[in-house]
Amino acid sequence: MYRAMLFIIFMILLTHTYHARGVELTIVYDNNQFNRDLETRWGFSCLVEGLEKTVLFDVGGEGRVLLNNMKKLHIDPGKIEVIVLSHVHHDHIGGLPDFLKRNPHVTVYMPKSFPQDSKNQVVKAGAKSVEVQQPAQICESVYMTGELGNVIKEVSLVIKSRQGLLIITGCAHPGIVNIVKEAKDAFKTNVYLIAGGFHLSGMSERQLKGIIKEIKDEGVKKVAPCHCSGDLARKLFEQVYGKNFILAGAGKKIQIKDN
Repeated sequence: MYRAMLFIIFMILLTHTYHARGVELTIVYDNNQFNRDLETRWGFSCLVEGLEKTVLFDVGGEGRVLLNNMKKLHIDPGKIEVIVLSHVHHDHIGGLPDFLKRNPHVTVYMPKSFPQDSKNQVVKAGAKSVEVQQPAQICESVYMTGELGNVIKEVSLVIKSRQGLLIITGCAHPGIVNIVKEAKDAFKTNVYLIAGGFHLSGMSERQLKGIIKEIKDEGVKKVAPCHCSGDLARKLFEQVYGKNFILAGAGKKIQIKDN
């Protein structure tokens, strides 16, 4: 009886504490321009603030561009506590060495499938390296999907907000629809926003319309495709989502309020 009561209390506390109270996403590095003061390069990086810890998801391909964009956005690299690397492609991890020179006091989460050289690089710089294969929690409200995909192993970031799940993808090599379904199945709740690279560049209009329909049918409220999503996909998403389409690129800030 005592254990049962403790379990009920724990579940009540979990229900009241697991949602982020307000989240701000800032796209620091992207090949699409939003803020004309920033440099654009092929790649992706997104800063996540307003949570228990400040998280940088991916670090772009060039450290100089990453750090210069941070400076122009008044982002202090020293205040970042966690880095999450989505997959091994250079345009998502190339900025890491330069970043670690500025702030080696971070914990770097990366797919277990990363080459040992990449893992050693993190440790040699003085940072903590954490390998992820299965879904994992980073801190309150912030999770990783675990490795998805067959040929290219990739993880996505999932944030529990009061509005629903926020999913940030690096390139969505495992398929953006698959990632949405995995997150919904794992957390048993709706998806409020998907943002990042959707890996749709080069697809036909017919293919894209089918994918967008699937995403819409999954109940995704807002979309912010950038990086490898492609101009045609962004255009079609805007047509379908209207005011719930977010034009994203380097310098874009997305605020998710707690009400």
